Amino acid sequence: MNSSCSYYAVVVYKFLVLLIEELGGASDFLQRFSSKTFRIDTGPCCCCCPCFPRAQVTRRMLFLLKLGSLQNAILRTVISVLCLILWTNGIFNPADLRATGATLWIQLFMGVLTIISLWPIGIVFMNIKSLLDSLKIVPKYAMYQLVFVLCQLQTSIINILAFNGIIACAPPFSSRARGSMLSQQLLIMEMFVISLVTRSLYRRTYDPLPSEEQDNEQNEKEALQTALVEHDV
Repeated sequence: MNSSCSYYAVVVYKFLVLLIEELGGASDFLQRFSSKTFRIDTGPCCCCCPCFPRAQVTRRMLFLLKLGSLQNAILRTVISVLCLILWTNGIFNPADLRATGATLWIQLFMGVLTIISLWPIGIVFMNIKSLLDSLKIVPKYAMYQLVFVLCQLQTSIINILAFNGIIACAPPFSSRARGSMLSQQLLIMEMFVISLVTRSLYRRTYDPLPSEEQDNEQNEKEALQTALVEHDV
């Protein structure tokens, strides 16, 4: 429940907006895909549910996708502020991970919010990544996923080890203080490397995306070539 988690929740929403803006914005996105359907059996929520029907791309669906990513940023910030107020009053203890305490259930609730916020990006990315290959969208998505692993999973693992006393104390630092220090030191080095890679991906000049008509022509050519190969076989 720190500021980095809240910041990443905003990054999740902004990356979804980036995917839509790369295709010309919400209006062009809807115009390009209005007659098509999207797969929704994607990670992290429904990657094991191939029986899910494809969803028609509508303005309402686009709104729900944006809302699904934005809710994590809003609710996580509100819950973090509330926990901070309760902590200053001595009511909330972040170190109390017992089943009867509030910390464990708040962490689980935030985990559910995070998974829900990642699902819309998975849906959009899996359905449009072939159109954005020329913009290096796959490496950009990989960097975004790597930030999630480092900011969320790595920090959570170190905090759990520190709370259980597995990370040894070194006076004047307690086990929890050393765990927090170790987590921040790792993030500083990791984010520096990621920032260099990300800068090289976002600061270069890319060719403009082909129009919808050119996409349709390319798809027809690929389908024709596939049919000819199957016929020759």
